[in-house]
Amino acid sequence: MLKDFAKLHTFLMVIKEKSFSKASAKLGISQPAVTQQIKFIEDYLDTKIVDRKKNGIILTKEGEDLYRIAQRLEKAIQNSEKDLLKIINKEFTFVMGSSFAIGNYVLPNYLGEIKKRINNEVFMNVDLSSKIIDQLEDKKIDVALIESPVFRDGIIYREWVEDELVVFSNQPIKKHLSPDDLLDFDWICRDEESHTRKLTAEVFEEIGVQCNNFNVIGVLTSPTSIKESILHADKNAERPLVSIMSRHVIKSEIEDGKLYEARLKNHKITRNFYIAYLKERKHDAFVDNVVNYLLSLNRV
Repeated sequence: MLKDFAKLHTFLMVIKEKSFSKASAKLGISQPAVTQQIKFIEDYLDTKIVDRKKNGIILTKEGEDLYRIAQRLEKAIQNSEKDLLKIINKEFTFVMGSSFAIGNYVLPNYLGEIKKRINNEVFMNVDLSSKIIDQLEDKKIDVALIESPVFRDGIIYREWVEDELVVFSNQPIKKHLSPDDLLDFDWICRDEESHTRKLTAEVFEEIGVQCNNFNVIGVLTSPTSIKESILHADKNAERPLVSIMSRHVIKSEIEDGKLYEARLKNHKITRNFYIAYLKERKHDAFVDNVVNYLLSLNRV
């Protein structure tokens, strides 16, 4: 069984996520496939390695022993990946495509390490999630990172990290907003094609808020333009200027006290970022290396 690390990798992901369903999303395979692989390991070892509890997955004593062995194997494999790519010795430009929030505010932090891992140049395209998936299908990019679940046949999707959308302003605002509070602001909104706008509209509908009752002073197409507009707005205006944005986009400004964030009362607006690549490149060494590196980042 040690020769087939894929099953042990599934086992490690189940333990990391404490859930069969979450592990399947991270691995890009079905939940029955995850269950089948864990059962294979248990049959092979003739012992139970995990127990499913209400609060998640619990390791048995034998499972704890296997977990330590699998971790050592995983580390050894990761340390060997760079050496394997050196054998290929292929010079090319690896192209990554990403949606706006990821491409402008998340991925740049990791491009240097990705370049070192594959020993090649890395280029990045930034666009709407749907257009990035178009480019992936047309084989213009190697790996896609998207914030909108644009699912199509022939593509593997790996759940990456959870993102949160928050209301923000350059003026101090209440930390938790009621539906009525939302009507006291001036708004800058994303364009209608934006996944951010569609997602927030759904949440507003759930809490009984009609967006057409907002005082919208502008509609912009990119997170950067919205952030800059609010950063430079009049801080003494009677009505705060606000918008809704990924926390990744405004993180540094929140930490520096230049912007202020708020959440809806009893509601958390979240979405998942996804890693996507063509099924035909499932066993491509460079794609595999980049995807595994990104998935290894516990927090982004």
